[in-house]
Amino acid sequence: MRILRLMVKAAGPFGPQFRATLRVSAIATLVQAAAYVTFIPLLIELCAEPARTDRAWLWVGVLAALVIAEAALRIREMGFTYDYWHLVTEDVRLRLGESLRGMPPQELSKRAAGDLTTVVGSNVTSATAAISSLSALFIKLVTVPAVLGIIVLVVDWRLGAVVLIAIGVAAPLVGVVRSRSGTGFRDIDAADARAADRIVEYVQGLAVFKATGQAGADAPRLNAVLAEQHHAQASANRSASIPVAALQLLVQITVVALVAVGAALMLGTSLSLPLLVAVAVTAARFAEPVALAATMTRLFEMSEAALSRIDDVLSVEPLPTAETGARPRSFAIEFDNVAFAYDGHAEPTLDGIDFTVPERSMTALVGPSGSGKTTITKLITRFADPQSGMVTLGGIDISTLAPTELLRHIAVVFQDVYLFDDTIRANIAMGRPDASDADIEAAARAANVDTFVRRWPDGYDTRVGEIGAALSGGERQRISIARAILKDAPVVLLDEPTAALDTESEVVVQEAISALVKGKTVVVIAHRLSTIVGADQILVVDDGRIVQRGAHGELIADPDGRYARMWRAQSEARHWHAPASAVSPMA
Repeated sequence: MRILRLMVKAAGPFGPQFRATLRVSAIATLVQAAAYVTFIPLLIELCAEPARTDRAWLWVGVLAALVIAEAALRIREMGFTYDYWHLVTEDVRLRLGESLRGMPPQELSKRAAGDLTTVVGSNVTSATAAISSLSALFIKLVTVPAVLGIIVLVVDWRLGAVVLIAIGVAAPLVGVVRSRSGTGFRDIDAADARAADRIVEYVQGLAVFKATGQAGADAPRLNAVLAEQHHAQASANRSASIPVAALQLLVQITVVALVAVGAALMLGTSLSLPLLVAVAVTAARFAEPVALAATMTRLFEMSEAALSRIDDVLSVEPLPTAETGARPRSFAIEFDNVAFAYDGHAEPTLDGIDFTVPERSMTALVGPSGSGKTTITKLITRFADPQSGMVTLGGIDISTLAPTELLRHIAVVFQDVYLFDDTIRANIAMGRPDASDADIEAAARAANVDTFVRRWPDGYDTRVGEIGAALSGGERQRISIARAILKDAPVVLLDEPTAALDTESEVVVQEAISALVKGKTVVVIAHRLSTIVGADQILVVDDGRIVQRGAHGELIADPDGRYARMWRAQSEARHWHAPASAVSPMA
């Protein structure tokens, strides 16, 4: 029942059709069991002295009618697989996609890419296969033995006692199989997810692995999870094999016991020969689904593991949003006494953050790594809600804005650019999918993308490779900026966009950023202080607090302040030269 409830939940909008199919399956199984029961009166009529052939033919007709009825019901039962299986598969994946889209980013960041790939890929395939076929098989495996067991009990209580004893012995064995299989398949699923994640990591980081001699057979990070995956599979198989074998042996012993007790009763004239034959036929039919169920229990538990992982993603509550329909009319950003701690962290990452970014102004965030700068920008995009305080956009609490409404007004340029394995044109168009080619190329020219695109024969139709691997860091960053220019959002967040670039690329990217931020409300995380001297205000963040604020001239005027010390350190670093002793004599 637990598995069936998960199946109904996974079936989603197709739940009514799925439940109807289960009802048809149950009726078909009862008809099948009734067909087996007709063997009892049929054999009685054939073994009578003299044989009552007219009545026997009547029972043959009943048997034929039941067989035909079952066949018709089975055809209708299979209709769900033919008509809805692919629709359920598509719907589950779409609901998973919707759940991931609405999932709080803080929650999403905890889940590895390989784990989610396994859920959306193989787990959905296993779950929908269970919904389409295993569910009907489950009903058959349970209903047929139950009905036949009742028939045996009605024929003779002593034969029924054999069945009841067998059930009493089998129940704990089934529990052991379910427990071990469930744990084993959950372990296998977790190991598969970790392996998928490491495979993605291995492919993306292959150049690094080659350079460090950790590729191929000498890849310890990949080999470790593959070994873990093998161990989980082998352990799951071993742990359940003995109780499964014991269940199958018990089924065979029960059949032999039924026939033996029936023969003893017949010899003692307590049971007629026709009934003994009927009991033998019933016992054989009883044994088949029960023996199959002993093996299939593991398959049901595997399906439950897949269904549970899907349910785990679908059950995550999205960030709450008040249904106010509010829309910002202006685009100033304000943090009002904001405190925030990541899940599982006792110490707050931000504490008492108060500042305002006026509309169409630039605010720079500077400070050491881990001070909370990136967390501030994440809260603006509602990565999570602060534990206290409020973040507003245009005077409206962003927690009352629908995520699509909030992000429609914000463009983000990250330090680590993600490009899709598509053309340059398609990657820029991500900023506004309905943009014309002319608009895309205008944004590209503003971001200095056109300067390198013209060198390639395919121009804007050049594919960039996986994660933009065919491009340099500066080229990827310029495409990211072109994407943001095309979106033309009133708020722009820049997370150290030039930190990893060489001097030449930095100059070109800075020109592109200048085109992007014109007339916008801008928050920039700066690593190189020389790039933000013109900011309207600079916030110095340290240990989750704002320790200084002001324009560059004001902050540099305080020689003992944190900003002035950072400025001097960077100025000295720009004039650093390698000592003569460090220079190679071959230079």
